[in-house]
Amino acid sequence: MTSAAEMLEPFAQQRAVLLTTYRRDGTPVGTAVNIAVDGDHAYIRTYDRAGKAKRLRNNPSVEIAPSTLRGKPIGPAIQAQMRLLDGEEAKIAARALAHKYRILQGILVPLSHRLARYKTLHYEVTLMGPSVPAGAR
Repeated sequence: MTSAAEMLEPFAQQRAVLLTTYRRDGTPVGTAVNIAVDGDHAYIRTYDRAGKAKRLRNNPSVEIAPSTLRGKPIGPAIQAQMRLLDGEEAKIAARALAHKYRILQGILVPLSHRLARYKTLHYEVTLMGPSVPAGAR
């Protein structure tokens, strides 16, 4: 059995991942996001009015794949579940992101969210396993 930490290892050094969320009609929508891995936990951040936040409220099932900063996949996609964090868990996620991306996630993103009066949302990524290509189902 593969541990969560082993499954997350390929994402530990990644600068970005392609997060694929799903609209209500099942249409996939891919977005490049920063990810921080801390042991057997992985975290992403967004804001409350983002499209991906709305899609995650409706369907927490996603796929993540290693990608370039522009969202071009450079590795296989893995099925995952997202869980909205609050309280102390959200603070842990914020620290992990700020530690990995000191300027971007430590200063610029929180500042821009405050200035725009967005609520910052932190999610935990729980990997489920490799995705099956659509033609192989």
